[in-house]
Amino acid sequence: MSQRFFCPEPVVYRSGEPCVCRLQGDEARHATRVMRLGAGDAVTLFDGTGWEYTAVVRSVARSEIELVVTAAESIDREAPVRVTLGVAMPKGDRQKVLVEKLTELGVACLTPLVTERSVAQPKASGVEKLRRTVIEASKQCGRNRLMQIDEPTPLQAFLERCDADRRLIAHPHRDRQAPATSVEGPVAVAIGPEGGFTEDEVAAAEAAGWGAVSLGRAILRVETAAIAAAARFGCP
Repeated sequence: MSQRFFCPEPVVYRSGEPCVCRLQGDEARHATRVMRLGAGDAVTLFDGTGWEYTAVVRSVARSEIELVVTAAESIDREAPVRVTLGVAMPKGDRQKVLVEKLTELGVACLTPLVTERSVAQPKASGVEKLRRTVIEASKQCGRNRLMQIDEPTPLQAFLERCDADRRLIAHPHRDRQAPATSVEGPVAVAIGPEGGFTEDEVAAAEAAGWGAVSLGRAILRVETAAIAAAARFGCP
């Protein structure tokens, strides 16, 4: 796969009509200072819409690269089942690892949960850093759509607003899954913090139609549980 770069603005390309687009900010710095791109180099662009674009560098400035898009192709590398994860986020760098791996596994949406035992919540600047991690992971793994990261959300609000066909809350040593209306439809899984969900939180989820599910005999760390849920309930 050729070098991939992300365009935050949709690329407007019509077949047979080359168009010009620009990389700025982090992407331009990565292209010039790390990858050492120069005029005439070929790259692949994606803009999060599902399309992939072939482009050639036309000019390189200190903080901007101008490219000419010459071809476009819609390439679907998404997981066969749409997976939404609500996760009570772990501390520190473990958040970045979590986001990186969920992006690679094809998770569609990550919602940081506010729970009774939450130990960490990303602030606005932290959420933006995690969204940047999604871009970097997508460049590496070939996804053409970005995993969505929501703002931190109280658990009860997440339980009420999520309308996936199959809704599950992870709880150790418990496996009473709600029946799925469509085994191939969207799946949502709620992952608790260190210490797990409280019994009241699990009861509230079950009252809202969520099924309790165990992810195995061992007690998993938050990021491990989220990765295991992604792999088990919808990702290849």
